[in-house]
Amino acid sequence: MAAFPGVAEQARADLFMHPHFRYFLREARVASYAQFLESYKSVTLPVMAAAFGVSADFMDGELSHFIAAGRLNCKIDKVAGVLETTRPDIKSAQYASVIKSGDLLLNRTLPPHTRVLAVRAHSPRRDPGNHAD
Repeated sequence: MAAFPGVAEQARADLFMHPHFRYFLREARVASYAQFLESYKSVTLPVMAAAFGVSADFMDGELSHFIAAGRLNCKIDKVAGVLETTRPDIKSAQYASVIKSGDLLLNRTLPPHTRVLAVRAHSPRRDPGNHAD
């Protein structure tokens, strides 16, 4: 993590990277936090903060933001000051990935009016002669 400030300054000074500087830093922090947490079942906030060279309060705020956004799989026990990693099972992650990519594919390939017709075509039809309901 000692080299990170130098890389950050190079990205800030670069003509092409400067517009994406904040995004680059945020994604690099998420990746480094996830990589750090991968090795532990639980870790205390002061230990993780010391590993990254920041205060425990800063680490708590930053991690809570990323956890709420679904970017990190862990929970913060504020009373004990401990981060507990939660590893989702592989089947659920694969299922969510397939559903998400399928939805993206449908939204990209079908025009909006075709999606409505496709939903209506697959919905149960009522018999016009049956007035029991």
